[in-house]
Amino acid sequence: MLPNVAFFFLLVANLAAGEPTSTTTLTATPATLTKSYSAITLQWSNLASPSSLDYVAVYSPPSSGDLDYLGFLFLNASASWATGTGSLTLPRLPDLRAPYQFRLFRWPPGELSKNPRVDQDGDPLPDASRRDAVSGNVAYEGSGARPAQLHLAFTDEADEMRVMFVCGDDGRRFVRYRPAGLREEQWEESPTVATTYERRHMCDYPANDSVGWRHPGFVFDGVMKGLQPGRRYLYKVGGDSGGWSETYSFISRDTEANETTAFLFGDLGTYVPYNTYFRTPDESLSTVKWILRDLEALGDKPAVISHIGDISYAKGYAWLWDHFFEQIEPIAAKTPYHVCIGNHEYDWPSQPWKPSWAANIYNGKDGGGECGIAYSIKFRMPGNSSFPTGTGAPDTQNLYYSFDAGVVHFVYMSTETDFTQGSDQYNFVKADLERVNRSRTPFIVFQGHRPMYTSSNETKDTAHREQMIQHLEPLFVKHNVTLALWGHIHRYERFCPMKNYQCLNTSSSFVYPGAPAHVVIGMAGQDYQPSWEPRPDHPNVPIFPQPQRSMYRGGEFGYIKLVATREKLTLTYIGNHDGQAHDKVEIFSLQVGTDSTPDKLNLGYPLPLEPGGTSARPHETAGVFSEWRDRRRERGVRVRRVVESWWMKSKVVTPTSGTRLAAGCLPPVWLAGGDKGGTGRLLVAGRLISTWRQDATQRGTSGSWKVDDDQSRGTQT
Repeated sequence: MLPNVAFFFLLVANLAAGEPTSTTTLTATPATLTKSYSAITLQWSNLASPSSLDYVAVYSPPSSGDLDYLGFLFLNASASWATGTGSLTLPRLPDLRAPYQFRLFRWPPGELSKNPRVDQDGDPLPDASRRDAVSGNVAYEGSGARPAQLHLAFTDEADEMRVMFVCGDDGRRFVRYRPAGLREEQWEESPTVATTYERRHMCDYPANDSVGWRHPGFVFDGVMKGLQPGRRYLYKVGGDSGGWSETYSFISRDTEANETTAFLFGDLGTYVPYNTYFRTPDESLSTVKWILRDLEALGDKPAVISHIGDISYAKGYAWLWDHFFEQIEPIAAKTPYHVCIGNHEYDWPSQPWKPSWAANIYNGKDGGGECGIAYSIKFRMPGNSSFPTGTGAPDTQNLYYSFDAGVVHFVYMSTETDFTQGSDQYNFVKADLERVNRSRTPFIVFQGHRPMYTSSNETKDTAHREQMIQHLEPLFVKHNVTLALWGHIHRYERFCPMKNYQCLNTSSSFVYPGAPAHVVIGMAGQDYQPSWEPRPDHPNVPIFPQPQRSMYRGGEFGYIKLVATREKLTLTYIGNHDGQAHDKVEIFSLQVGTDSTPDKLNLGYPLPLEPGGTSARPHETAGVFSEWRDRRRERGVRVRRVVESWWMKSKVVTPTSGTRLAAGCLPPVWLAGGDKGGTGRLLVAGRLISTWRQDATQRGTSGSWKVDDDQSRGTQT
């Protein structure tokens, strides 16, 4: 009897400890992962009476409690699950600097989950109460020692490039770099600085709880210096003891370049190949894929990537940052990747700046208790902006900064911290815009997370938008900001150039009219899509009218490609389902074909939008245009003609819209190219209204007008 009693107590002890007592087997192969091969195959057998709700949970480190899983996979994803035998494959998982382990759990039909947590749809999460099998550990070769998650960024110096990466310890690491074409032994070497953060720095659940916290490793920061402008460099990071990364390359910054290329978006997020505490967007994978295509097509031209808030959507689940950096490394390790802070990096109930008008805006838990710490440590942008957390944790950083890239001056702001008049951020923006050299950078692109303008039904932020219009828009208008780009709304929407809701131009091709065009670009991947603002008198059967100021709405995920020369900035909306253009806008510089500065060439007068309307205000500097100007350039002769005498004496009806423009309004500007005839464009008050076919023998004296169809305003579902 004693052996049976002993066996009984052993069985009870095993059940109490959650140890598997069945004959079910679970294996995970390979046991060792490499950077080039990291798919994991899970196989199980001898599972008695399988249920469609049985699942395998993912853990790292293996010491994690059963309820502290990273995520889970239902066994019914395997075609043979009903037989009690099956297999599943997990594609690439990031190196979390600790082994992975997998555990198989039973979930009988009809049994309610005892887990108090639910996913973002309110559905119950598995309670991990019936463990049936455990796999062996799976770890990366050299886990934690070899560098991972490389990403580049500009510094405050034009001849430098920053690289950041992650390791599992804070041992000495270096950056080695050299111009392409030099021999292997001609590397230059720079030191790095390592930093990290701890669980005690997190300010709320789940970031400070065992379910969300995983140690982030050590973030290394190194700077490559003395770079020649516009040249390809090779680099690698690491050390002889822990190993080196593979060799990457980038094109150094060239502030004197006459062309700028950038890829811009907001709200990307990251995808994980298993179920977790909320949905993760596979759309983000497509966005990265198409940007990589466009980067490779550039060859040796420099570019910059801009991600304007809501970065990884980790929201307190630390390992999602690892997935995010693994996902963007193919583009971020070869192109500077610039960011600004969003609500999902920062927002928490006791954040220090919460004015009375923002009581219903900054009152959530969108940051998952990270309170900006993970964002501040994992990135380092130019400048030295910071804001105290008020919790004893490190200050929040990377809030506002700027840099020049070719012909564009890029400015970034924080919509989550004080931007009102008199604040440090406001003073920075004001001083920065005052210092811009428009002869060097004729275009200014301003970026932040929460939008100043939107026609979505995101009504909670209405007071925030009003404050931005009150405090920031006057600076935009005074200093001729070309574009204002925003995220937060997970759709694409392009507005006309405007100030205080008044359109200054409704074309998709125009000379800068005195206020920025606003574009919402939060459509990079995150899947929650707010609807458009409904008409107030249709609450039950909503109608979503497109306001006059909204030029284009898009429901396609994707990103923006910006290409600027000294004469023109082109913004193209690329969809990530097909990699094709869905919308485009062209903005001509104030300096097109002239030597005029913005002060001499002020095109900021409203264009009347109603037929029969007039604009009585005369153009104060019309004399600037009363000349022919031929300029010989590398691409041939560029001709610019302004028909001032005719314009200043007449009232004209534009061919496209019937809009009446008064005498004394902006004179038309004719742009043409080529030595022997060609096609030109007539711009009136910055609005493209006609195309001129120039006679080859009598340039400028004969030809024919062809009226363009106005296709500048559209919508897409």
